[in-house]
Amino acid sequence: MPTIIGHHDVRDKDHWLASPKREAFFGPLGVTNIRTFVDPQNPSHVAVLMDVADMDALMGAMRSEGAAEAMAHDGVLPETLVILVEA
Repeated sequence: MPTIIGHHDVRDKDHWLASPKREAFFGPLGVTNIRTFVDPQNPSHVAVLMDVADMDALMGAMRSEGAAEAMAHDGVLPETLVILVEA
């Protein structure tokens, strides 16, 4: 099961941290152990670290309308999203 990091910018760090959308979106995909991080020098730059059971399912879901809606709700700036996969 690979571990991935997704980092991106957000409009409001506190709103992003408090949002239940991450678990609601990623949980049904078999994503577990979701952890959040905030850049202390730039609080609008955040990251998630998570274990992914099925990378193909995750990457397909990330292109869905549901992903766009979750990111919009959480204030994610989608053009800043970078996903790194454990090597």
